[in-house]
Amino acid sequence: MNKAEPQLSQIPLTQLRGVGPALQKKLQQLSINNVQDLLFHLPLRYEDRTRINTIASARVGETVQLQGEVINSSIQFGRRRSLHCTLVDDSGFISLRFFHFSAAQKNSLAPGTKIRCYGEVRRGRNGMEIYHPEYRVSTDLEDEPLSDSLTAIYPLTEGLQQARLRNIIQQALTYLGGSTPENDSDKKLSLPDYLPESLSTSLGLYELNDAIRLIHKPPIDAPLDWLSAGVNPGQSRLAFEELLAHRLCMRRFKNDSETQIAPQFEKKNSLSASFLASLPFKLTGAQQRVSNEIIDDLSRVCPMLRLLQGDVGSGKTVVAALAALQAVSAGYQVALMAPTELLAEQHLANFTQWFEPLGIQVGWLSGKIKGKARAQILASLQEGECQLLIGTHALFQDEVIYHKLGLIIIDEQHRFGVHQRLSLREKAGTHKLNPHQLVMTATPIPRTLAMSAYADLDNSIIDELPPGRTPVNTAIISSERRDQVVERIAQACAQNSQVYWVCTLIEESEVLQCQAAEVTEEQLRKLLPNIRIGLIHGRMKPKEKVGVMQSFKNGELQLLVATTVIEVGVDVPNASLMVIENPERLGLAQLHQLRGRVGRGSKQSHCILLYQSPLSKAGQQRLSVMRESNDGFYIAEKDLELRGPGQVLGTQQTGLMSFKVADITRDANLLDQVRDASELILSQHPDIIDPLIWRWLGDNTDYVNV
Repeated sequence: MNKAEPQLSQIPLTQLRGVGPALQKKLQQLSINNVQDLLFHLPLRYEDRTRINTIASARVGETVQLQGEVINSSIQFGRRRSLHCTLVDDSGFISLRFFHFSAAQKNSLAPGTKIRCYGEVRRGRNGMEIYHPEYRVSTDLEDEPLSDSLTAIYPLTEGLQQARLRNIIQQALTYLGGSTPENDSDKKLSLPDYLPESLSTSLGLYELNDAIRLIHKPPIDAPLDWLSAGVNPGQSRLAFEELLAHRLCMRRFKNDSETQIAPQFEKKNSLSASFLASLPFKLTGAQQRVSNEIIDDLSRVCPMLRLLQGDVGSGKTVVAALAALQAVSAGYQVALMAPTELLAEQHLANFTQWFEPLGIQVGWLSGKIKGKARAQILASLQEGECQLLIGTHALFQDEVIYHKLGLIIIDEQHRFGVHQRLSLREKAGTHKLNPHQLVMTATPIPRTLAMSAYADLDNSIIDELPPGRTPVNTAIISSERRDQVVERIAQACAQNSQVYWVCTLIEESEVLQCQAAEVTEEQLRKLLPNIRIGLIHGRMKPKEKVGVMQSFKNGELQLLVATTVIEVGVDVPNASLMVIENPERLGLAQLHQLRGRVGRGSKQSHCILLYQSPLSKAGQQRLSVMRESNDGFYIAEKDLELRGPGQVLGTQQTGLMSFKVADITRDANLLDQVRDASELILSQHPDIIDPLIWRWLGDNTDYVNV
């Protein structure tokens, strides 16, 4: 990969005025290593500093630029020590307050000092105040020039101020399309525009250098929401190129995998026939269609890379079982990986019940299996005795060696994040033959996300529920009516139904979640003394969890108090009521997953979303979507719209989806063009792929090589 782009990428930061070793280090924390990186460090938003407001016209909540004279300055002691200054102009006065200040700053704001300042107006103890305004001291305010463009606000790191970063970026902009400060020759420095001219013209895209200038220095008449509204033509140009770089990265990975060799499995086998004959139900049309797509893939010589999507309860596990049987009957091993021990244990129970009568050895491995038991399973795997291994990410630790791995099944892919999926292939492809991969999710992935994050996978969707499933009725109830909800539970249990009560906490702390569940269980025991209540949470031992779930499944427990560990994989057809406490703290996809634990039998089922008052506007929107629809794909699209791609996919830490400019929701209209352009470039302009990927993904391309 040609990592060094010409010219601007080779100009060091220290060539800019005011950038010494200390500031260089801070900039490097923002992945800024040269002048080109500075130009691609783009604003988050804009502020209007092109005019001066009068103090009298300032209103609470507005962001204003004021100028005047400091008439008093003093340190005040209250709950927090602060520097308090009073600023006056011809129209009135306003307070400026600084909670973090130095002696030098206090001296610079002595009475009689003239300043120009910018900040948000708040209501203070004695009238209007601005906290920590940006300000500049001036002896002659009238001669102080105003900005001739909107002012860009950039992402920062600790110890770096906006004004300083803005000054450095302005210096970088002088290099763009001009000569260097040291050399007054006519040699122009510009960013190489890799996109073919014919493509840019047909799509009406801005020229790259003009796009960069427009984003850093928008004209005075541009709207302040130019970036968030997605109508800045410079931003559209860069978003297109960034989405294209990501897609090219994934597409090239797919193309590379198509040159690799995988084991071929016969389409028809006696194990699959025996398995289907033993099932107490027939496959739905959608299950058969998807299963045929997978059977075809597994019979080919290049590795299958397929994403299997299906709403909660659509029967993905049976389809996965058929794929596993095709591999096992050909003499290969299968690894099935799940994100949590509870879900992995559910799979273990299902597959053991299905496969052991067929003479297939099913193994289990998690991080908690130690000593002799671990040594035994590892030995049986290496010798080929264990034909299907189920577990958590422990399945792909260095010490785990497969005799003849032919198929990897990953369940609930979105929980692993993108990098883990891609690095898993590295582990898998260490032999001459590369295993096939089936990636499953019950969290429907919006089309826009699938086009970017899963551009390397073929897509199959089970869009039909098994017969007899009834849609779940969802009600939104304030926690002030908790007593009525408890009464509803008593009625449901009296009618021989079972109930889930799910506790959620905004904190990521498992300890606090478990404590909340324990307290809730105690309260419900007092309120419902005649009902058999169980408790399950993440800190219980695997054996305990399995025991409680089994008791609930067998009907020995009527009410199960749980944390969100029961989100996936738990199947109790008799459970027809679920209460989710504090649902406003969860994303829509997670709420939909939880709700999918009820409505698995023929009884009419209900889900109560028990929220804390007052509910925010965003909270109201999210919960209303849950009440309106049981369609996982509709809910996934709304979740993406309301929360953004990072939270929906759980990819904020993976590097792959943390875009610099692009926004999957805002820029969804570009994705079809990006898809077509990527195919054109792969076939006709392969020489620009490396530089494009390097420009936008830099060091995050380590997954390209797996």
